[in-house]
Amino acid sequence: MLKEHHVAFKWLMIFVDLVIVMVTFFAGFFLRNKFDVSYEDISTCVMVLPTVLVIWGVLLHYFGMYDSFRTRPVVDILLIVAETAFVGVGLFGSFVFVVKIESLGRLHTAYSFLLAAMFLSIEKVLLVLWFRYQRKKGLNTRNMLIVGTGKRTQRFLALINKHAEWGIHVVGLVDEDRDKMNSTIYGHKVIGSFSDMPDIIKKNVVDEVLFIVPRSWLDKIEELMYQCEIEGLRVRLALDFFDLKLSKAKYTYIENFPILTFESAPDQTIFLLLKRLLDIIFSGMALIVLSPVFVVTALLIKITSKGEVFFKQQRCSLYGRRFLVYKFRTMVEDAEAKLKDLLAYNEMDGPVFKMENDPRVTKIGKILRKFSIDELPQLLNVFKGDMSLVGPRPPLPGEVDQYKPWQRRRLSMRPGMTCLWQAYGRNEITDFNEWMKLDLNYIDNWSLWLDFKILLKTIPSVLSGIGAK
Repeated sequence: MLKEHHVAFKWLMIFVDLVIVMVTFFAGFFLRNKFDVSYEDISTCVMVLPTVLVIWGVLLHYFGMYDSFRTRPVVDILLIVAETAFVGVGLFGSFVFVVKIESLGRLHTAYSFLLAAMFLSIEKVLLVLWFRYQRKKGLNTRNMLIVGTGKRTQRFLALINKHAEWGIHVVGLVDEDRDKMNSTIYGHKVIGSFSDMPDIIKKNVVDEVLFIVPRSWLDKIEELMYQCEIEGLRVRLALDFFDLKLSKAKYTYIENFPILTFESAPDQTIFLLLKRLLDIIFSGMALIVLSPVFVVTALLIKITSKGEVFFKQQRCSLYGRRFLVYKFRTMVEDAEAKLKDLLAYNEMDGPVFKMENDPRVTKIGKILRKFSIDELPQLLNVFKGDMSLVGPRPPLPGEVDQYKPWQRRRLSMRPGMTCLWQAYGRNEITDFNEWMKLDLNYIDNWSLWLDFKILLKTIPSVLSGIGAK
């Protein structure tokens, strides 16, 4: 389905879904009270309604309900509704408990979320069936004329042949070479050359024209695009001019200047902003709750060895930006000066130094490292915005200088206190390339849910002290 149609349909579906949630929320309230309610009770419901709508709206969007809805299997849609209801009940129940709203009992929550899940499921199934019926009957389709017959066009034709539900009807193909006239590509006929375009547009019902042409043809199709513009037709240009393996193309504007952007890092602005807000909230809470641990640790370090309590070191953040990382000192005071004498004992392949039984580590430092207590001051880095709770570990500038080009892509995400490497392999991984691949895998597959899973995996890994050095 074409993007602008998808966006309009998406907002319409969100609106309908929230109306269903609102109606079922009040229905659950009346069922729970057997229609014996007071004005004060209704007022309470109205006050908490925005919270219910936000929970349902955010979770449905997060679990992917509105991504390519028409092409989703019914089972996937029902699973999303079930996941949203399950997580939503927990979130709303916690909210009611924290704010202590006695008139909203557990039975009301159960009724409202169960009713919402049931009616949302019915709505989604009916929508899917209706859309599929329309497509099979040839209704609600877009008539598209395609300019180009090359490999990229063939890939596009193979794609739309698999997805009749997208509603794209190909009027025909146009090519510069007249010798290709009347040939068939993936079931679609070449009906003319460039010079035939005006007649083709006049004799056929054409809603839009899609140009899938090589870069070398751009100057040749300018006049054709102008002709389509005069006719009032929508013109589309396939932008996969470059065979990039990782980057995704995005069309944006700077004022009135059009820009084609290729991004190989996560660009989910809303969820990245939510990730940052969660970092601020949880790091701030952790700094307050763990303050007694900070005090005790600082005293132990000061009593058992000479030197500062905190170790500060320059590290690299987003795209090589420099910042000072904070840690509890776990080594002797002149540890950096002694490093050159230990390089021969490095157990990590690549520019990173790792050594079991490092003689520079103090006795109390070994305990702090074993349970990652030395990393706790980095919560301040997270709160300031230098780091995140989850992300690739922040490297030293000297390490970054030795990176291969493909390894530098790990700098495209804000560094974190924990990551896939630390959660699943911790310091048992000695292959530097494997470590880098784990970080890139995290970047390529990033989501808030992945961050949550990494945090859950990190906790037992840290508490057990497994793999610590």
